[in-house]
Amino acid sequence: MAVTPSLSWLEDPGTFKVNRVEAHSDHRYYNNMAEAEAGAPMDMRYSLNGSWKFSYAPNPASRVEAFYKEDYNCTGWDNIQVPGHIQLQGYGRPQYVNTMYPWDGLIDLRPPHISPEHNPVGSYVKEFRLPENMENGPLFISFQGVESAFYVWLNGEFVGYAEDSFTPSEFDLTPFMRAGKNKLAVEVYQRSTGGWLEDQDFWRFSGIFREVYLYTVPKLHIRDLEVRAELDDTYTKGSLNVTMRLLDTPQEAVSAKLELKDRDGEVRLSTEGAFNGQELTLSGEVADVLTWSAENPYLYTVCISLTGADGAVVEAVVQKAGFRRFEMKNKLMCINGKRIVFKGVNRHEFNCRTGRNITREDMLWDIQTLKRSNINAVRTSHYPNQTLWYELCDEYGVYVIDEMNLETHGSWQKMGAVEPSWNIPHNDPKWHDIVLDRAINMVERDKNHPSILIWSCGNESYAGQVILDVANWFRSRDNSRLVHYEGVFYDRNYNATSDMESRMYAKPADIEEYLNANPEKPYLSCEYMHAMGNSVGGMHKYTELENKYPMYQGGFIWDYIDQSILKKDRYGNEFFAYGGDFGDRPTDYSFCGNGIVYADREWTPKMQEVKFLYQNYKLEPGRTGIRVINESLFAGTDHLALEYSLYCDGELLGKWTAEVNAAPQSEVLVPIELPHTEGTPGEYSIQASLVLKEEELWAEAGYEIAFGESVFVVEETVTEQPAGELKVVEGDVQIGVLGEGFTVLFSKQVGSLVSLNYYGREMIEAPPAPLFWRATTDNDKGTQLGYHAGGWYAASLARKCVEVSLTQEEGNVTVTFDYRFSIHEELAFKTAYTVYGDGTVRVRTRYTGAAGLPDLPIVALSFKMSADYSQSEWYAMGPEENYIDRAFGARLGVFSRKVQELPSRYLVPQESGNRTGVRRVKITDEAGIGLQISAPAAAPVECNLSPYTAFELEHAAHPFELPPVHYTVVTVAGRQMGVGGDDSWGAPVHKEYTIPAEQTLEYEFFLSSVGTGEK
Repeated sequence: MAVTPSLSWLEDPGTFKVNRVEAHSDHRYYNNMAEAEAGAPMDMRYSLNGSWKFSYAPNPASRVEAFYKEDYNCTGWDNIQVPGHIQLQGYGRPQYVNTMYPWDGLIDLRPPHISPEHNPVGSYVKEFRLPENMENGPLFISFQGVESAFYVWLNGEFVGYAEDSFTPSEFDLTPFMRAGKNKLAVEVYQRSTGGWLEDQDFWRFSGIFREVYLYTVPKLHIRDLEVRAELDDTYTKGSLNVTMRLLDTPQEAVSAKLELKDRDGEVRLSTEGAFNGQELTLSGEVADVLTWSAENPYLYTVCISLTGADGAVVEAVVQKAGFRRFEMKNKLMCINGKRIVFKGVNRHEFNCRTGRNITREDMLWDIQTLKRSNINAVRTSHYPNQTLWYELCDEYGVYVIDEMNLETHGSWQKMGAVEPSWNIPHNDPKWHDIVLDRAINMVERDKNHPSILIWSCGNESYAGQVILDVANWFRSRDNSRLVHYEGVFYDRNYNATSDMESRMYAKPADIEEYLNANPEKPYLSCEYMHAMGNSVGGMHKYTELENKYPMYQGGFIWDYIDQSILKKDRYGNEFFAYGGDFGDRPTDYSFCGNGIVYADREWTPKMQEVKFLYQNYKLEPGRTGIRVINESLFAGTDHLALEYSLYCDGELLGKWTAEVNAAPQSEVLVPIELPHTEGTPGEYSIQASLVLKEEELWAEAGYEIAFGESVFVVEETVTEQPAGELKVVEGDVQIGVLGEGFTVLFSKQVGSLVSLNYYGREMIEAPPAPLFWRATTDNDKGTQLGYHAGGWYAASLARKCVEVSLTQEEGNVTVTFDYRFSIHEELAFKTAYTVYGDGTVRVRTRYTGAAGLPDLPIVALSFKMSADYSQSEWYAMGPEENYIDRAFGARLGVFSRKVQELPSRYLVPQESGNRTGVRRVKITDEAGIGLQISAPAAAPVECNLSPYTAFELEHAAHPFELPPVHYTVVTVAGRQMGVGGDDSWGAPVHKEYTIPAEQTLEYEFFLSSVGTGEK
């Protein structure tokens, strides 16, 4: 029956599919088993990816309405690439918003209505000729992802309509196809009722952004396949149930043969049966199965041969299967009988050039990164991903929360306030079917992937009967998985929606309060550690809950990758753009930059902490042995080698290997022998690593997956004062201290050290000054640090030197500067410079606080050197930046890096590049000449080297706004506050990582020359 398409469908919740093929599994099928087992390309598919003819219209009224007709000539149209977003190919503009709907403030709308003026339309045309093998069979078309609603015509005839941007929409083209050239026309609308349900925290795009292909099927075809590979109560015996549903009711006798093969190709189960109608289920048991888990992702192969009445094979299907059992057991989520801990991350599909159109190479990089970082789980925030992603999670071993395409954040939360004066879908029956359809689309496509442990009812859509109905449908359809939904936190009347207590960005104390109250459900942090900019501080407070409370079962960091798009500035230079950079309004600006991976797929320094805190293996090295704690559920240590090293003051003394045999959920002490260190003073570090013995899919042999360290000091008995003649010249304005090869000048007028010259090389371009301000991080801005603590900004810009004193002793000279500040009369900062005979300068600082002032961001001295001093070598915690609340993943060692590479590439310039535990840092030119800063091992300092001052960083919204590089800015801190990360909109840094203003804080360090050859 012919259907006349209507634009009214776009705002009708009851019309979300017209002539769309019902959702089914994503299995592959072939003409014969040889092709199937070889994994050959499917010759019954024909890709329509590539160049399409395209016309863009800002609204429906201005579109070319008759473009789909056969006699309409589109040859003069532009070309556009499919798959791809319209807005990233020169049409319209991308827009980033978080919770609000993208039309907020532009037009007054309530669901299900959409604006006829603000609804971009993309008209696509593709002409194609069918391959010979597809001319006679039925013909279908599969759109893997179109945002957000679209109409399809073939040869001028209307084919169908669909919504749901993130699951396939397929149509039967058979009645409309013809020999020779065919004209396919697709009209894509950005706004629809579906758009009201897709208010995710992401860039707002539209278009055909996933692949499109034609496909045919054999005369007998398994349209839907369901593989259930389960375990008995001993978790050793498998049961396999395979249900096949044919496309059509067969007109002849049809049978199927099933074989289950292991990795070696050995048949572990063989069975066959005949269809009675369209459906057949084949079952069997398998003894001593190898189970699937993220630690040991063992996959079997299900081989199905479909035969007709003549006994010839008509179709062959190969489907991977993993035997695993996921269940709630004694109020704990368990995988194969063991309590699971999700060490997870939320992941958007994203590429900095192509948006959510990501490639196989992107996905391979991502899955390898997860495994290399000890991340064992991913939540598909907040929509189903491409099929390949689930296949990779099956193969590599990653647990998945598969999340349906639902988020209505802007309908109930406004500027952070829970305000459900209007909300969808809630209890409105008009939205029931369209929401349930999205659940069905996801489950029916993804049901055969063992990596998927949990179905999720979407994200941040409040609560209500509609979502509860979805949860109950999940349970009735698939009892092998649990159901997740976080939104019941806001309305406990619908608590039954979720099988686990799931919250976002709860503080560790709040989680403990829940866990200490004898709860009925285990706890899952579906989003935590908001990794915006310089963040992930205090993550250990969450991971420490894992062993303290069995019902705390881990969490998922927000999020995996910065959603930043490469754009050119006005001078043609590429930069990473965020919301607002495309003229998009309204926008939420840089809130899209929350990744532990940069948008160009390089690790951020935050990954150093994540990888360490997510380790399954804990290493505690001592002088006589290394304690290995294996927290894995199923994996031992047979695949790992234990390596350990001994360092003295950062210098490697030796490296050894040892055998380790630690069964899952056990710990062992591995004896070691180290060289004697008694009598040889220095700071010693024992470092232990577990590395891969052999190459894995995701990493090379020798890759380190776990690390541990311990440090001890052998004290020096006598420390002699450096020798050398000193001459003091006290002028009217300057105080000079001169020695062999060096001159140190102090200015009474400036109130600081103004020159440190070694063998004619000046080290000071701008004099040291007290610094109490850091360039605010995204988390600092979220807590309104500038508003509450802006006085420290002012105190850092201006001070009054109230006293300069000169003290001479045998072998040294000390000049002291005493500073006062306008923000409080009792606030004081004193810096004493002691010059020794060899040119070494000891710098002692004393901060004297005052009550009533806000916590300090930092207590430091900062000065400038010439940018010619562009190289750095550190003996400190590293190698990546670290802070007092994000240093667990850092290790003590010697690291080198160019100064320009030390600041991190966060979307918005901010404090970055800090190192804690600094014993020594050298700042030199390319010839190795420069300055060394050192501190006692027992009292190390924090240090930051950057081409920019804190104030230059503070006032730049993009890296291109920073000035050309003229200086190396050196900041030596006694203490800097942590970076925090519980959230980025108000969560403070945990108290133990702050700097109370009323305290007294002292620290010291030494300045000396490097590379001048004087010693």
